[in-house]
Amino acid sequence: MKQVDGFLGKSQYDAEIDKRFQPSACGPVTAFTILRHHRSDSGTNVNNLYRLLGGTRIGLFKWRFIRNLRKLLGPGWTVEKCGVEDVKSEIDEGRPVAAKFDKWFSFRWFGTFAFDYHWVPVIGYKESDIGLILLIHDNGGRNRESRILEIAYEPNRPIVSFVKIAKTTAE
Repeated sequence: MKQVDGFLGKSQYDAEIDKRFQPSACGPVTAFTILRHHRSDSGTNVNNLYRLLGGTRIGLFKWRFIRNLRKLLGPGWTVEKCGVEDVKSEIDEGRPVAAKFDKWFSFRWFGTFAFDYHWVPVIGYKESDIGLILLIHDNGGRNRESRILEIAYEPNRPIVSFVKIAKTTAE
């Protein structure tokens, strides 16, 4: 099993997050925790990230997450879509990856998946007899801290996509 050392999760229902944002704050919380892991606060908190990334009541679109995080971080960072092999490479290098589960906009309305619509940080993986298992922080729930879950990749493959976020230049 490979896992990113020292990653700290955060609940999207944390008291410091605006109550209006909490139900749809999983994308900004995912960005926040990954940036915190890279030791870059980007000068903002989750509430500001919600606004800067373009969060909405129905969530955060992947294209908007990428475009606005690139703008926020600048040219010293890579923020781009990636595949599952890239996810494994990033984890091997100690870098968490953002994952978006989205059955609604991938038109897989009737499937059974780990999440219907949710952003989470992928912090590890392992190979098992049932295939690839992703280790994710689930971003918490009402009255529940974020926790590590194991999610089978293959049954979720039709609705999950990944975004790698990596610093490319030294400060």
